[in-house]
Amino acid sequence: MAGMESLSDKELTDLLKSGDRAAFAEIYHRYKHLLLRHAYKKLGDREAVEDILQELFVHLWEQKETLTINGNLAGYLYTAIRNRVFNEFYRSQRKSLHFVSLAEFMDKGEYSTDLTVLENELNAIIDREISQLPPRMGQVLRLSRLDGMSHKEIAEELGIAESTVSNQVGTALRQLKVKLGPLFILAVFLDRL
Repeated sequence: MAGMESLSDKELTDLLKSGDRAAFAEIYHRYKHLLLRHAYKKLGDREAVEDILQELFVHLWEQKETLTINGNLAGYLYTAIRNRVFNEFYRSQRKSLHFVSLAEFMDKGEYSTDLTVLENELNAIIDREISQLPPRMGQVLRLSRLDGMSHKEIAEELGIAESTVSNQVGTALRQLKVKLGPLFILAVFLDRL
């Protein structure tokens, strides 16, 4: 990565498009803390912000060949993180509304056996899909999403890097999103993922 820090954003973007890992690393290090602070001010949830940032940079790398940056790299990254923060905020708001609605429904005594059966079926499907993930990835996802542990706590417990935990959680969620399809949204709303 020697010399990369002296390159302009335009030069780094051009190198990134050609698959240069050192240019990608420089972009990450150059903007990671700024984007993290910016997103945290808006969302206030450190773990969610770290997940969003990880997702943004994974997307940046995966889409590097087709990347279209109109203007400058900083503007592109700020817009991308802002959009992801809005999506996360919207998702969490909808989740909260769902829980309020579910609580009202349950308070009325209309919680039926059918709903219990459907919930159990969803749990079984989620458990089956998680068990089909690589063992360590499944373990990390269970600790993160089902046991509510932070990425730092998981890293300490398993003796792995916190970035490895973030990568595995992000990869696992992307795989489950594809495998579960519309059930993924329901699982998120029911706080199963």
